[in-house]
Order: sequence, then C-alpha cells, then structure tokens
Amino acid sequence: MHRKTAEIAFTVGVTIGALAGTASAQNRPGSAAIDASLSGAVERKDVPGVVALICDREHVLYRGAFGVADVATGRPLEADALFRIASMTKPITSAALMQLVEQGRLGLDDPAEKYLPELAGLQVFESFDAATGAYRLRPASRPATVRHFLTHTSGLAYPFTSAIWRDFKPRAGETYPFGGPLLFDPGERWHYSTSTDVVGRLVEVVSGERLENYFREHIFAPLKMDDTSYNVPEAKGPRLVAQQQRAGERMDGAVELQKPQPGLTIAAPIGGGGLASTADDYGRFMRMLLNGGALDGVPVLKAETVALMEQNQIGAISVPALKSALPRSADFTFIADGRDKWGLGFLITTDQVPGKRSPGSLSWGGINNTFFWIDPTRGIAGVIMMQYLPFADPKALTVYDAFERGAYQFVNAER
Repeated sequence: MHRKTAEIAFTVGVTIGALAGTASAQNRPGSAAIDASLSGAVERKDVPGVVALICDREHVLYRGAFGVADVATGRPLEADALFRIASMTKPITSAALMQLVEQGRLGLDDPAEKYLPELAGLQVFESFDAATGAYRLRPASRPATVRHFLTHTSGLAYPFTSAIWRDFKPRAGETYPFGGPLLFDPGERWHYSTSTDVVGRLVEVVSGERLENYFREHIFAPLKMDDTSYNVPEAKGPRLVAQQQRAGERMDGAVELQKPQPGLTIAAPIGGGGLASTADDYGRFMRMLLNGGALDGVPVLKAETVALMEQNQIGAISVPALKSALPRSADFTFIADGRDKWGLGFLITTDQVPGKRSPGSLSWGGINNTFFWIDPTRGIAGVIMMQYLPFADPKALTVYDAFERGAYQFVNAER
C-alpha cells in the first residue's frame, strides 16, 4: 500500500485517510496481506491505530501505520509516531545492567543489597487477611540477588499483578522502597513485578550516572535510537500518540481519550517503564540483539552476553499466566501458562505454535499494548505498537497474533 499524500487525505476527510493508513515504499508486494489485516482492525474499530515493523538482521522488511493517533481529533497515525512503551523499557534496562556485568562491576549472583543497602532485611508476607488488611511478615530466608531482579523471581509484585499488593496498606513507620513486602522468598517462583525498577537503580548506583544519561550514552547513541527517551523534547510532542483507554468501569467499552494526558517529562525515570520510542528505534534495538550485540559494526553487548540473556535463567520454575488484579490490565493470556521461561530481561517461548515464532524466541510488551518478539532461530523480529488500556486487551492481542502470523507468511514467501 503506497503512502497517501496529505492533500488527498484531507480532501476526503481525516478519517478516511487515517483508516487507509500508510506503509513504507520499501515494502515488498507480499506485504499487502499485512496491510489488509492491520487496516481491517482499524476499520472494524477493534483498535484506534497501530504501527508495525518487521526486520531481519540487516534490514527493515516491513513498516506500516494505520488509524489515528488521537481518537478525539482524528489525527492520522504516522510510521514515525512516538509511543509510550512502558514495560518495553525493561529489556533496555536489563541490557544496560548486563553491560556493567560484562565490565566486572557487579555479578549476577551478588546480593543486590551490596549495592543498594535499602534492600537489606527484606520482609515476606507470612499471612494477609483480604477482608481486614491485617498481615504478618517474616524475614526473607535468603537475600535477593541481582539475577533475581533481572528474572522477576525476587518476590516483588505490582498492584495490578497481586491482590495483596493492591490492598496492602503499610503500618505507620513502615517503608518499602520498591512497593511492598515480598510475596515469597527470592528464587522461589516467578511473578511480574517492580524488579526492573531495582535493576534501574543498580545501573545508576554502579555506573554513577542518571538512567536517561546512561541509556543515551551507552545504548541509544551507539544504536542511533535518536527518538527514544524518557523526556520527550517539546519539538517532538506533536508526534506523541495520545494516551487512550477503553471506556467503562471495567474498561470494556469504546476507546476514548484518557484524562488528564501525561506530560512530556518524567521527574524520576525508573528502569521498569517510562520510555517513549518509535517502531523504527525499537527495531534497531531488536536488530542489535539478533546480531549478537552489535549493529552496523558498533558493539553494544558481547555475543556471549546476548547468548546468556537468551537462556533460561529460572531453572525448573516456569512463567505462569497471571490473573489481573486491576481493570487497567486484562489477564496475561499471551503467556503459555507454566511452560514459558524467563531469561535476563525477556520472556522465552518454549512451544512451537504453527505459523508463529520459534522456540527460544524472546518477547515482552508494555501496558499500553505495545509488543515485540525476537526470533534468533529464524533471524527475524517484529514490533507492534498501539496506545490504549487495558493491557492485553483481547482485541489488541488478536491484532498482535494476526500480525505475527502475517509476518511469518510474508517472510516465508520472501525467502
């Protein structure tokens, strides 16, 4: 599908132009099926807008943008739109810490309290009464290591992944630097959590740099990810996609504008989320990993480090498909319950599903329904970006699934 000019789009109305969408002139003829799938989702009003990209180790193979960037104004969504990628920040934070591990400045099995004294003496819930909020705590049986935080096996949680954390109210004088007491002893099981916020603090403390400065110097500049940052420059503000959500108490209605809209700046960036980026920029991060830690001849990580990040780091533990504790997220149905694993910053797929990614593929997403996968076996990766709540919205997951299947059909035809 060729780009529609602005003049044509506005003569027939913004909505028609937005639904038609744009696709890169570099796209091969076989990409028409992907265009039809994504534009069809917009036309059915399943999602307000979507930008998607497929790449291999050397090139961008597909790029497309469809729908609107703002449901209130009908502003067309462009391929270079900036999205708040939320937890897709986590793999970048993990890569940053692994650079420091490479340099011998900390070890994966070091107790994290060695660098962050506030983590000393962690407490674990022994009991929690959902009716009254009463709770008993006990000391953790072992200190949480750097590896535990990189793998979400620390015992931490999020209020939207744990009803206990959602309802927990600390007693007077109790403080918890990363959200609350542990749900379980470190290393006991996997639970999606604020663990990567700890990873971000480790990056800052060990490097002596603020997180955004570290990312810019050691990851974004080498990879030429010029549109990725915590704080969006004012000049780029018009490219930022509006924050949106489904209407209704349970977020199951039509997509509407979120009020108020978040600002362009973040006072205190954290490792677990907060970056704004584009599909193209995230594609460069994925290509670096596909190439064993380097892109365009510029090294960011060692090949052996990337290989370590891609390996199962949780042993016999498996990743469960979590139930959501808050409406801002649907259940984690995109996880192969009890079969998937976790590396150093990524979900690892273990099953081969016909027409989709290979076993050993890496993936994750962001709460605003941005998702990516990296398939080292096939040498391809894909990223798809939407911008609305709830996370793991069934219609967003259907679009994601169709895009991934279309990507493999497209690549198979090309090869």
